[in-house]
Amino acid sequence: MEYRKNDLVTIRIEDCSTEGQGIGKADGYAVFVKDTVIGDLAEVRIVKAKKNYAYGRLEKILEGSPWRQEPVCPVARQCGGCQLQSMKYEEQLRFKEKKVRDHLERIGGFANLQMEPVIGMDTPYHYRNKAQFPVGRDRDGRLVAGFYAGRTHTIIKTDNCALGVSVNQDILNRVLAHMEAFSIDPYDERTGHGLIRHVLIRTAFSTGEILVCLVVNGNRVPGEKELTASLREIPGMTSISLNVNRKNTNVILGDQLRILWGNPYIVDSIGDIKYQISPLSFFQVNPLQTVQLYRKALSYAGLKGGETVWDLYCGIGTISLFMAQKARKVLGVEIIDAAVENARSNAALNGFSNAEFFVGKSEDVLPEQYEKTGEYADVIVVDPPRKGCDETLLSTIIRMQPERVVYVSCDSATLARDLKYLCERGYELKKVCPVDMFPQTVHIETIVLLQRLNS
Repeated sequence: MEYRKNDLVTIRIEDCSTEGQGIGKADGYAVFVKDTVIGDLAEVRIVKAKKNYAYGRLEKILEGSPWRQEPVCPVARQCGGCQLQSMKYEEQLRFKEKKVRDHLERIGGFANLQMEPVIGMDTPYHYRNKAQFPVGRDRDGRLVAGFYAGRTHTIIKTDNCALGVSVNQDILNRVLAHMEAFSIDPYDERTGHGLIRHVLIRTAFSTGEILVCLVVNGNRVPGEKELTASLREIPGMTSISLNVNRKNTNVILGDQLRILWGNPYIVDSIGDIKYQISPLSFFQVNPLQTVQLYRKALSYAGLKGGETVWDLYCGIGTISLFMAQKARKVLGVEIIDAAVENARSNAALNGFSNAEFFVGKSEDVLPEQYEKTGEYADVIVVDPPRKGCDETLLSTIIRMQPERVVYVSCDSATLARDLKYLCERGYELKKVCPVDMFPQTVHIETIVLLQRLNS
């Protein structure tokens, strides 16, 4: 039977895509359906029909899966932030573990994997220390702040995000009230007019310090003194700033930053290490799980005190300083100048004199330093962006022949590709451990240990 747009079908969900969509079949025709769980019997409306598969919209659950739960957030289906809130957490962990295993086997060609159990959370909600809220108007012209609906730039108003911290809503309410009082328009990306684009909020879990940064299409905000006075009433408020972004772009932050009140950063800790975090800093969004991730990385590195460690894509030095606790010397590489300055400040803040940082692309700096100084690496740590490592970098790792490579990945598909390259050139995959940094979403962090053969 040939299915068309708007056809109504009843299907049993039998599988789940890597993006969290349930997959069922109608007369052998695969249908991908968001917000469904394996085991659901669902009534589904076809919204896009292809030759061999279709995308459907969930209309009704006729028979719920034993792994189905009621989403905590009332707008979970509309909002694009969470993909798995309808799935019980223990099943989310199984889904993520399977996702990592499938990528390593299918893309990397690794068989008979002995993976460590995925590290999950006891309470998989309200874990995010950072949120970026777009500001706009609803259909009735009222000011709103929230999150974008999936695959759109339509703002879904949020009252209490299930992943964020409760203070976020108080901050948003005060910003929106200020905009009303001073007749400040939100930015309209269609016209390029309007002032307030986003509200960026960071909360330090260990110290309680709060940072608020308004991303603006201009140089100032009317009533800045009144705005800062209102935000300063919130306990823990430490830093209030403006970030200027006049570009017609989907990139949230611009390059210019101006402090309106307080410090230019907040301080948070991971384990015993303190970090200064500015609006522009990369810092893991789940501090509770970051401790688990970095302790696992330190364990995989197997440091005894005499090693030289290279930390590539080091950001503000988060992993670098964890390694510096046990290594003789740590050399970090990061492309963003401000992040390297933060890394140096963080090393000084914690009293580490054995950490040095370089500005540049890891794929450029590592070969350059290796050729110039012959600096040996006992351990190389890589924590690349989603696209994985550049092949030039991987080839330099092979030439440097470190005893161990610790790879931290936010995308198990590119991880599998890079591991295949390294393991075809003298390394052996020894350990794999998924760490759930992002409950209620399809994302999963994975940490891997590679050992040089004949070492």
